Amino acid sequence: MEPNIKNIAVLTSGGDAPGMNAAIRAVVRTGIYHGINMFGVMQGYQGLITDNIKPMDARSVSNILHLGGTILKTARCLEFKTDEGQQIAYNNLKKNDIDGLVVIGGDGTFTGAKRFSETFGVKVIGIPGTIDNDLVGSDFTLGYDTAINTVIEAIDKIRDTADAHDRLFFIEVMGRDSGCIALRSSIASGAEAVLLPERETSVNELINKLALGAATKKSSSIVIVAEGHKQGGAYDIAKKVKETFDHYDTKVTILGHLQRGGSPSSFDRILGSRLGFAAVNALIAGETEQMVGLKGNEIKLTSIREALTAHSFKLEPDLMEMTEVLSI
Repeated sequence: MEPNIKNIAVLTSGGDAPGMNAAIRAVVRTGIYHGINMFGVMQGYQGLITDNIKPMDARSVSNILHLGGTILKTARCLEFKTDEGQQIAYNNLKKNDIDGLVVIGGDGTFTGAKRFSETFGVKVIGIPGTIDNDLVGSDFTLGYDTAINTVIEAIDKIRDTADAHDRLFFIEVMGRDSGCIALRSSIASGAEAVLLPERETSVNELINKLALGAATKKSSSIVIVAEGHKQGGAYDIAKKVKETFDHYDTKVTILGHLQRGGSPSSFDRILGSRLGFAAVNALIAGETEQMVGLKGNEIKLTSIREALTAHSFKLEPDLMEMTEVLSI
């Protein structure tokens, strides 16, 4: 069937996530396979406003599967939030005869895409690319698996020195509103405690848990703190614990943007490829304002409106319970 879309542009916006390049590659090559002219927008929505839009062919995306970051670059663009900025962006899309847009990013990216599509009728498909794994409609978002592996590798190395010196390490991981990274990395690394934005844990509760471990002759302890925990960041919590519990020499490690970088895992390379492939096929089928996501082992469409409205992502109850049971 002849595609009703003739020209598709792809962009990455907001925070980068490993696997974005796999998605870009799949979008570009799937479009070309179907006879569609493909374009890459540099620096996200900023590139739409500055008309930094470049034609892409199959060779434009060669040898990028293994690369972290995004070859299209990314930026946060306040101007795109304004009516005037979106009008400029739309004018540039029309100037390039682009009638389909694939956006790769998180909730901020999708919020802009939804408004853009509603205002100007641009056909938009979203690919969830965020290490926080906090978008409803996909069991795993692009970059989440790689980020967890990066955190686990770091914690394994920290554990070595913690054991050698009888130390208590507080390790802060990303997750301002979501404890997904903290929860899974705590189980995979054997952490003694994890502090999540979704669960209230007082400093006294944490101290009691650490004291129990010390009484049973634990030689070290690892506490993982999601950056959005209500008691504060790792430094704040470590200071409060140190004031009343000095059994261990206490140290703090902030992993920060280390979690976003690095070569994507095989899971994220395959996920990015599947989502990019599905995004173009959705545009060809006439879909718009939809997010492609992984549900079970199938790619499903979820409206961007629903993905944003139902933003509260529930952590798995069994994993929550396991953090208590397996850390004794």
